[in-house]
Amino acid sequence: MNLEQRINDDIKAAMLAKEKDKLNALRAIKSAILLAKTQKGAAEEISEEGEIKILKQLVKQRQDSAEMYKQQNRDDLYQEEKFQLDIISTYLPQMMSAEEVEAALKQIIADNGFSGMKDMGKVMGQATKAFAGKADNKMVSDIVKRLLS
Repeated sequence: MNLEQRINDDIKAAMLAKEKDKLNALRAIKSAILLAKTQKGAAEEISEEGEIKILKQLVKQRQDSAEMYKQQNRDDLYQEEKFQLDIISTYLPQMMSAEEVEAALKQIIADNGFSGMKDMGKVMGQATKAFAGKADNKMVSDIVKRLLS
């Protein structure tokens, strides 16, 4: 079942359960998916990578908003953003731990005979494809730098 179908099913369930806050978060996801589908040159169906990208964008927006509300002492809005952040995050794939990422990176480096910082771009290219949506690229980059130096 793709993300759009899951969201539609969860929207129906949230409506029946009268979960207004959860419904708002789910509608935000549905809206972002519909926007992506109607953009110029967009495919009829969004790939799994595209879905993950949309969800990450929504998570980042919620994190930024929550931080801003916290700085302004608006706890009511902060709590709402955090709740939506938690709901949206449940649709993202399980993130890999630093240890799992490091082990996979060591394997990529060993399999391809990479050595030294000159190969960082090649390692990152393969790592980005391998970890699509499952690991933070900043963390991956830091580990690659450490392993190659």
